[in-house]
Amino acid sequence: MTVTTEQAAWFADAFDRLIGNIDQAILGKSHVIRLIVAAMLSDGHVLLEDYPGTGKTVLAKALANTLDGTHSRIQFTPDLLPSDVTGVTIYDQGKGIFEFHKGPIFASIVLADEINRASPKTQSALLEVMEEGVVTVDGVGYSVGTPFMVIATQNPVEQAGTYSLPEAQLDRFLIKTSLGYPDKQTSVTLLMDASNRARATAVQPLIASEAVTTMTRLAAEVFVDPAVMEYVSDVVAATREHKDVVLGVSMRGAMALARAIKTWAIASGRTYATPDDVRALAVPVLAHRLIVDPESDFAGVTAEQIVEGILADIEPPVYRAA
Repeated sequence: MTVTTEQAAWFADAFDRLIGNIDQAILGKSHVIRLIVAAMLSDGHVLLEDYPGTGKTVLAKALANTLDGTHSRIQFTPDLLPSDVTGVTIYDQGKGIFEFHKGPIFASIVLADEINRASPKTQSALLEVMEEGVVTVDGVGYSVGTPFMVIATQNPVEQAGTYSLPEAQLDRFLIKTSLGYPDKQTSVTLLMDASNRARATAVQPLIASEAVTTMTRLAAEVFVDPAVMEYVSDVVAATREHKDVVLGVSMRGAMALARAIKTWAIASGRTYATPDDVRALAVPVLAHRLIVDPESDFAGVTAEQIVEGILADIEPPVYRAA
């Protein structure tokens, strides 16, 4: 199915209304909100890494509230068990059978707050469900349904008592981004409304779960010229050969970028993706998947700088409209 101009216009309008709805809770961060909503409509998950008190949890709650579906919050702690996330099978003496009691992972939007505070064993409980949308308990698979999105938060400055996310789990987050501190004007606006400690609750449901699924399917049909996909492949291949990188981007990461550029394109009202979409999303989609060489890391080289350098070195194709 080919996306029509009318469908692209409808998608872009719905996308902008979603951004505006969430912006009621998080002021002045429209670009970050666009990234997160694009990840949701690309069937992906988001990792928010930022300093304490910048609004990570508020943003995740606002996104959950704008979706007329189910949502849950899991506060990750060192004593959290995998069954506390996925659920557990309990024997019902009255019925004489074992019954599965679903955990908080069974929701449309799941907020995994301070995910790096849980043990690696508990973190690994998310690997299967984030990749396949299925939880396996006692050999039985349970689907979490669609849409399904995990928004995980972590603080980069509080490392005592935390466990770094393994590379395999980082690779399952489509986008990693941060909010940062607000500008002066936004700060004043927030301070004037400082008595309002529940900004996310003001966000009303705007879109049904079924509409999210429809938008996701529509985004998947956006046209991408083979030259643009070759550009994606070249950028990904360059991360694997870079002198400052120990481990480059996997094919999972490349496919994540391919899905994301389609959503980014149709969110702009276009029926086709361009190299500019790749350049706009390469850093938030690819950088967190790189393992930087320890010596280069010590010298101050960051994954973001590496991806930006690769984009500067590789000439993008000239898009030819059909």
